[in-house]
Parts: sequence; C-alpha cells; structure tokens
Amino acid sequence: MYRLRGSGIILRYMTVRREPCWVCIHGHFYQPPRENPWTGEVEEQPGAAPYHDWNERITAECYRPNLSARILAPDGSVAETVNNYARISFNFGPTLLNWLERHAADVYVGLLKADRASRKRFNGHGGAIAQAYHHSILPLANRRDKITEIVWGLRDFQFRFRRRPEGMWLPETAVDFETLEILAQAGLRFTILSPRQAARIRPITGGPWTDVSQSAVDTRRAYRIQLPSGRWLTLFFYDGRIAQDVAFGGMLTNGGNYAARLLQTCLEADPLPALSHVATDGETYGHHHRFGDMALAYALRMVEKHAGAKLTVYGEYLDAAAPVWEVEIFPNTSWSCAHGVERWRSDCGCQTGAPPGWNQQWRRPLREALNWLRDVVAILYEREAADLLVDPWAARDDYITVLLEKTEASRRRFLKFWGVSGRLKREDRERIFRLLEIQRHSLMMFTSCGWFFNDISGIETIQILRYAARVIELGGREFGVDLESPFLDRLAEARSNVPEAGTGRDIYYRDVLAARLEGGKGRA
Repeated sequence: MYRLRGSGIILRYMTVRREPCWVCIHGHFYQPPRENPWTGEVEEQPGAAPYHDWNERITAECYRPNLSARILAPDGSVAETVNNYARISFNFGPTLLNWLERHAADVYVGLLKADRASRKRFNGHGGAIAQAYHHSILPLANRRDKITEIVWGLRDFQFRFRRRPEGMWLPETAVDFETLEILAQAGLRFTILSPRQAARIRPITGGPWTDVSQSAVDTRRAYRIQLPSGRWLTLFFYDGRIAQDVAFGGMLTNGGNYAARLLQTCLEADPLPALSHVATDGETYGHHHRFGDMALAYALRMVEKHAGAKLTVYGEYLDAAAPVWEVEIFPNTSWSCAHGVERWRSDCGCQTGAPPGWNQQWRRPLREALNWLRDVVAILYEREAADLLVDPWAARDDYITVLLEKTEASRRRFLKFWGVSGRLKREDRERIFRLLEIQRHSLMMFTSCGWFFNDISGIETIQILRYAARVIELGGREFGVDLESPFLDRLAEARSNVPEAGTGRDIYYRDVLAARLEGGKGRA
C-alpha cells in the first residue's frame, strides 16, 4: 500500500535549497476517562464491539499499530517497520496514559521508549510534550482549577517520562491570557495553536502590526507572545490546510502525497529556515482512517530520505530558529469551535452531525449546574481542610504525587509536608484524603467531551455527570449538606433532544445513579 519509491518533484525542489527544510508532525492522542467512579474500572461499551470498550478498540486500531507501522516494498512485502512515535511530536492525555499503564503495558512502555529514542534523534529534545490533566476547557475554568490542571499535567509527565516537558498541549487548543501566564510561570517554552487563533503579528524589534486574522498567519515561523505580566511564551500555529486534509480530506490515502505537501510548504518559504508542521488528533492515524499509521510511517520515511529535509520536534527547531516575530492572539478561542469556546457552554451551532431540529441548549444549564457544584464544594473544602492542611489548595496541587506513586510511603510524605504539625489524629489523616478525592472528582466533571457532542443523553455527558454524582455523594457525607437537590434543580433545565430521555434530572436518576448501584453504593 505505502511502497518505497522516490518523488521527483520533491527531489527537484531539494536541489536548489542549501538550508534545511524542517518538518514536524504533531499528534494529540487522547480519550476521555471512562472509569466508573465507584469502581475505577471501565464498563463494557457495546458501541466499541467486538472490543470491551473504546479504549481497547482505539488501542488496537491506533495506539499499538503506531509503535510498529509497516512500510511495504514494491512487491507488497513488509520492507520495514517504523516506530512513528519516535519521529513525531506527540502528547498523550494523562488519564489515557494511566489506563494504558494498567491495561496495555506494552504500548505504555513503548511510548516511554519512543520518547527516549527521540531525544537521541533530535539533539536532546524529546518528542513528547505534556497536556493539561483532565482535558477541561481552561478558559472556562477558574484560576485555581487552571493551576491544578497544569501542575498535574506537568507532574504526570515528569513522573512518566523522567524529564521536564518543553511544551504543553492545551485541550482543544482553548486559550486565554491567564492560561498562557500560568504556562510561562511554570517554565514551559511553547504551546501549539490553530492558525485562526492568531490576530496580528510584527517583528520583535517593533514596527506596525500586520493583521493575520482569517487564518492568514504564516505558520512556517515560531512566534513570541508578550504576556501582560511581562513574561513571554513561544507559540506555533499549525498548518490548518494540511491538517484539514489529513483529518477530513483523504490525505492519508497516500503517504507520499502527505510528505510532498509538507515539504513543498517549507521549501517555498523565503527566507529559510522554515518549519512545515501539522497538528491533528493522533487517532487520525489508524482509528479514524484505517492504515493511517502506515501512511504516516511512509510520509516520515520519505521526508527522512531526502537531502536537505529534516524531521524535527518543536524544541529542537526553537534552538535552531528562535522567534523573530511577535504575535497577538484572539483569547477565548479553540481549534474546534468557530465561535471561540462557546461549544462548551452554549448552543453555538457546533456539533457532530446531529439530526435535523436538534439543539444544544442543554449545554448552558449543564455548565451552570457543574459550576455551582464546584463552587459550593470549594467553599466547604477550604473551610474543613483549613484545620488539617497548612495550605489546602497547594496541597491539592501536590496530591497528584500520591495518585501517581500509589504507595503508603507517598501518603505519609504528603501528610508530613502538608498536614498541620502535631495535630493530626488517625481520623484526621483519613479525612484529608477523602476531602482531596472530592476535589479530584470535582476536576474530572469538567472533561470537555461532556459538551462536545450532540445531546446530554450521550455517554460522554453521562460520564461527567457520574463524576458529579460522586462529588455529591462524598461531599454530602463529609460536609453534612444536601448537594443533590439544588444541583438537580439546575440540571432539570437541561432538556434532551431525545423525548424519552427527558431532562438532565431524569438522565441523572436513570443513567448516572445506575453506575453507583453497580459499583457498590457508598463505596469510598
């Protein structure tokens, strides 16, 4: 299917250029957490048949094949296998990595090895970058939650990949200035955005601004953004035209054409060095497009085979070509909503092919109900934890270490550092972790997939409502208050497009609480 052969067009271009043509392909690999919050296990999902659940299916179709993607010889035999992850820039959602570690250890270990191999290939710069932890839409989060999501994403990355990340993927590339400030403060070098998120540019040395709205930004450069605090960060805007063709336009039917498009984009740039780069969902390579892993492998090999072209990752490119342009962005924007970030809080019209007559008016009351629950629980948490922890919110940021290490020793270290000295009884120590679990589930209920699709009765929204139910259950027990009734009063305003599904309240009683009963009611 993807056979090794030359490309005369590419070769002719290459003979007239002396400087390298840099090429980078980024894959955003992510699936929402699917575990029952009462059992910690993923239930059977019939839509993923013949596999047990969607994680298993996508692992088989995408994550595992990209570890050893096949390139065919002219006679149809396998000429070689390629570890795609070792040659691209990529991020994996932390909750997905947690699942892979437990259920697909070969893939998990392969990803870690691929990052180590990429550091040798790219002059010390690994291909993996971090991701904000729960894939929540950060511009819609409060500052406290933004910090925790970013800190947890960084800590998770360092624990798994044994190094500091240079960049971080923002869920849905959703961005605002506060989020960028937190990234810069954390010491990150860059993030990746959609070209339509760029507003205007000018040389760093000054001069008039040039309007680049309507996706007119030259994606072949790195840009520096000056933040209100005086800090700065590098932004890369991926090539939207190629990304669209890869994801939706059939580009992956021919890996050679994919390589040719990437090379032509940077070879036509003047002056060099120029970066031709693209970012898509990683699941494009094998799950959304069968044999997409093979097309990717062939494209990567074609780039590697041509003199003057160099595969790279963002950190390596930055060392060779520091930004000489600065950019201003449109805040509160994303890559998958033409209306900014409205897809995750209003009926903006963005959906995934809903039947005629459907609407997404349920998004607003869902967001408002969850915001209410988060805010009430935050007040109660802070009040109750103040006598137990020296800094309840900094302790929440550090709780990720306990979740990652999963040892009694890590719990003891955590309590020794954060606990109020000399005043913690055994029941106090146990209560600290119950309070932190309430906060963990409070963060999980904002996973972006809950709003992305067509109806509140979908499995993604039911999943985030399960996390809300767990917050309500644990919070009611710890704080002695009724959180459920006022939450459901707000949720009842969210009406499904499916008549028999009813309102959010009906879905909660019918589909959400069933998971609690199956998981063991009252299980902590």
